Amino acid sequence: MVRSLKSAVSRGTSHLSRRGYATEPVPERKVAVLGAAGGIGQPLSLLMKLNPLVSSLSLYDIAGTPGVAADVSHINTRSEVVGYQGEAELGKALEGADVVVIPAGVPRKPGMTRDDLFNINAGIVKTLATAISKYCPNALVNMISNPVNSTVPIAAEVFKKAGTYDERRLFGVTTLDVVRAKTFYAGKAKVPVAEVNVPVVGGHAGITILPLFSQATPKANLDDDQIKALTKRTQDGGTEVVEAKAGKGSATLSMAYAGALFADACLKGLNGVPDVVECSFVQSTVTELPFFASKVRLGKNGVEEVLGLGPLSDFEKQGLESLKAELKASIEKGIQFANK
Repeated sequence: MVRSLKSAVSRGTSHLSRRGYATEPVPERKVAVLGAAGGIGQPLSLLMKLNPLVSSLSLYDIAGTPGVAADVSHINTRSEVVGYQGEAELGKALEGADVVVIPAGVPRKPGMTRDDLFNINAGIVKTLATAISKYCPNALVNMISNPVNSTVPIAAEVFKKAGTYDERRLFGVTTLDVVRAKTFYAGKAKVPVAEVNVPVVGGHAGITILPLFSQATPKANLDDDQIKALTKRTQDGGTEVVEAKAGKGSATLSMAYAGALFADACLKGLNGVPDVVECSFVQSTVTELPFFASKVRLGKNGVEEVLGLGPLSDFEKQGLESLKAELKASIEKGIQFANK
């Protein structure tokens, strides 16, 4: 990823100089990571420090951030790093941010119900979204905190109440579903993973995750049973990691990688790079649901265009209908929480 980012930047600057300009610097961009001292936040902070499109990296958490910031700041890359700790410093962490990435919250622990997880993380997201609406209302917000199917609607409601909501600037990060689908498909299809593309639509939990393997490239002759197994493995990817870690953690490293990929795509869009397309959970009219993950074209204002689903196989059509009730309930749960 880092090599590709560096080559992209050098391609961009050499292109400018060929047009007869003095070499133009890459635009100044501030990225804030909220939850930077956590299991996802620390590797995500490292990966954002490696991104040459970032000029200012702001790391925030309720505790532990000065150490993470000091550690990451020693890396010899472009961005200046500042750590902020505690709610009193949240405003300073956010001021002037172009992109805000939110991995804050708690992972699901043994004995914790989904409702327990929801109530803790929903409260955290509501607090952070309120601060974003005050200190950087024009930032692109990348929501990683689970359950994304509910936390994105919570943030939308908070922004609406504050009068700052812009549907183009709020994203649920579903990139890990895409990363998993690509990896699993490449392994089964025996094709180089770097060449693989698989759109993943719907939501970001269990059966709401719908990988569209019928649209995967390069094409491979996989039978129905293989496609079903790949779909289930993509949907259960998080559980696979939780079980492998034997209750001592969840998918933090792969999630940090996916979060860094999506933040990079947002930065490229802001900087005017053409044809940046990623899957994301956004406000949408692709289905009757108010939020839905599908391919999105990114640009200088965030979402430039929400793309349609394209042709679906019968298995995918069935999956699409099956996921709607659960996704609708999760969205409504978020909206109700934000408004209570």
